[in-house]
Formats: sequence, C-alpha cells, structure tokens
Amino acid sequence: MNKKIIYPALVAIFLLCVGFIFVKYKYSQADNEKKLYSLLDRKGPTAKTTEWIEIRNRGEALIQQLNKDPENIKSMISLAGLFIQETRISGNFAYYDYAAMNYVNRVLAKDPSNFEALTYKALIQLSQHHFSEALVTGEEVKKLYPHSAFVYGILVDANVELGNYKEAVENSDKMVGIRPDIRSYSRIAYLREIHGDYPGAIEAMKLAVEAGGPGQESTEWCRVQLGRLYELSGDLKSAEMHYTISLDERPNYAYALAGLGRIAAAKKEFAKAEALFKQAYEIIPDYAFKEEQAELYIQSNETEKAKAVAKDIIKDMNQRKRQEINQDSAGHYSDKEMAAVYLLTDDYGKALNHALMEYNRRPGNIEVNELLAWIYFKSGEIEKAKSYLKEAMKTNSKNPRLLTRAAQINK
Repeated sequence: MNKKIIYPALVAIFLLCVGFIFVKYKYSQADNEKKLYSLLDRKGPTAKTTEWIEIRNRGEALIQQLNKDPENIKSMISLAGLFIQETRISGNFAYYDYAAMNYVNRVLAKDPSNFEALTYKALIQLSQHHFSEALVTGEEVKKLYPHSAFVYGILVDANVELGNYKEAVENSDKMVGIRPDIRSYSRIAYLREIHGDYPGAIEAMKLAVEAGGPGQESTEWCRVQLGRLYELSGDLKSAEMHYTISLDERPNYAYALAGLGRIAAAKKEFAKAEALFKQAYEIIPDYAFKEEQAELYIQSNETEKAKAVAKDIIKDMNQRKRQEINQDSAGHYSDKEMAAVYLLTDDYGKALNHALMEYNRRPGNIEVNELLAWIYFKSGEIEKAKSYLKEAMKTNSKNPRLLTRAAQINK
C-alpha cells in the first residue's frame, strides 16, 4: 500500500484511540464525581455499640437524601464530617479520607467559600500528612473566617508538623482566646510538651478532659494523652489510672489498651503487653500498635520476632499504598513511619531514604530530625547524627527517647 495513504491512516487511528481514551476518562471521572460513598460496616466490638448504631442510621439517612437530591450540599457536608470522625475510630484512612474529600470537592465546586468544606479539606490533608497543603488551606480559611477558633486549631496542627513552632504557639493563643475548650486546651498541652514543660502540659490536658463529655472519642483521646504525659514523666501509676478510666468510659478503646500495654512492658509483663497490643490492633489497624509490639520483642530479647512484625508492617503499608494508587487517591505520606519500621529491621539504607524524603517536606520538625539523627548514628555517621540532633533539641523537649538517644550520640 502507498506510504502516503498508510501514514495518514495510522495517524487517524491513533487520534481516534486517544480521543476514545479521553472521552472514557471524562465519563469515568464524571461517574466518580456522582458516586455515593457510604459508611463501611465496623468490625469487632465497636460494631455492637449504641454509638455505632446511631452513626450508621444517620449515614443511611444522608445517603437517602442524596439519592433524592444528588446536589444537596448539606447532606454531602454531613457525610464528610461523619467520615472524618469514623476515620480515627475505624483506622480506615484510605477509604474515608478519599470518600470525604470527594464530597468536600463537590461542595467546593458549587460553593468555594463554604466554611465546613474548607475546614474539612484541611483536616483531610492533615490526616494524609500533606501538611504544607493543609497550611495553605488553613490560611485561606482564616482570611475568610478570621474569628473561627477551629481555623486556628488547623493552623496549630499544620505549623507543628512543619516545625514552625513559634507560629503554632501564636495560633494556639488566638484559638484559646476565642474559645477555651477541649480542642484548644489539648493543643496547648501538646505545645507545652514539645517545649519540655510536662507539668504545664499535664495541667492543660486535664482541662481538655474536663471540657469534654466522658466516653466521647475526643474526650477519651485526650484522657489517653494525659496518661501518656504521666507515662513520659515517669509516673506510671497515674498513667495506668487514666488508661483504665478511659477503658471504663469507652470500652475496648484501642489507644487506652495500647497505653496499658506500655505500662505492662515497663513492668516486664511481656505476655500481657503483647496481648494488649494485639487486641488494640484488632480493633483499630493502626501500625503504631504493631510497631510497639515489635519494640516489645526487642525489649524482651526476641529480635527475630521483632523483625518479622516489622516486615509485616512494611508489606501492609506498601499494599495500602498500591490500593490508594489504584483508586486514584492523593494518598498518605508515610515516609516517617516507613523509616522507623525499616530501622527495626536494621535496613539503614531504606530507613535513610524514607527519612530524607520526609525531611525534604518538613525540615524543621523535631521528630523528623531526631529520626535522621538516630539513623545516621546507627549507620556510624556520628557527625551527621549530631547536626540533626541539634535541630531535634531546639525546643528543649524532655521526651525520654530523645534524651536517651542524645546521650548515646553525644558520648
């Protein structure tokens, strides 16, 4: 066949294929924008609570409203709020962050200044560890709604994670000045902890607990943080008391179970600690519980067990990452967590790669600098370790792990 005919024909076929793919993508994107996302069934003991029945019924009612009126902004916002709440309770970040952001984006397409949609967007970005993006969103909301305490809470969280501690303190002062409540007190507590003031942090966290309703997830989260502050201060008796109260107020609360697991580990009750960490993970699949289990095995001189658990975490995290890619999600930045887990397997090369990726996103964060300092120390690069350690200690943090690592690096 004549080349003058073949080439134009091939070009035409190519353009038709490209056009078909583009149209198919557009239709797929449109379908995705219209898709209704519902609450997923809970598993385990939390599926039997009155709280879950009420939340599930509310979610089903909102879906029914959207079936009748797909453009109902109020229903989309309410569902996004339920998903954000359910994220921490269930631990299913991949699904709920993606679904909530879908509804948020649909609302913002219609109403770019919608307060709830913008704040939810920032909360999801924080959940996904997209801290720079969350800061940008938070600043945008502040310009529109400068008298909202909630906005300043977002700015506190984003600045803390990015290592902008001065700005975080300034925003926390504004927040508590507008509304002294559980949210503002808990943030003040965290900032005092970061700056080495454990008595002040405990005082503020007590106020946060008192400001919340007993048994509510937000209240028990703060009560567990209060227990952790006592734990870090060396007062294990008070820590155990608050973890126990939290379990009484909110049965099967995974973070309280993990707290008791750490207390058991400190008492060298290794079997009890192991059971508690496993129980916590079965309720909420938070990798922090498995990491604590691996650290427990190191403490009890079961190194191979520790490495096996760490490898399981890495496998699961990579699987979740692939799942996020397949569903076209922005996904979570989890390099800090990956670096810490690779450390447990003594793979310092991969630990360093992930830690540096996290450092490039937020070079001022003291926890990221501590992690890099420890990786370099374990790799035998002492001078590099010291340079990052200096940055890690710039807030005068009294965190026991940081101080222990600093003593080893500087000796």
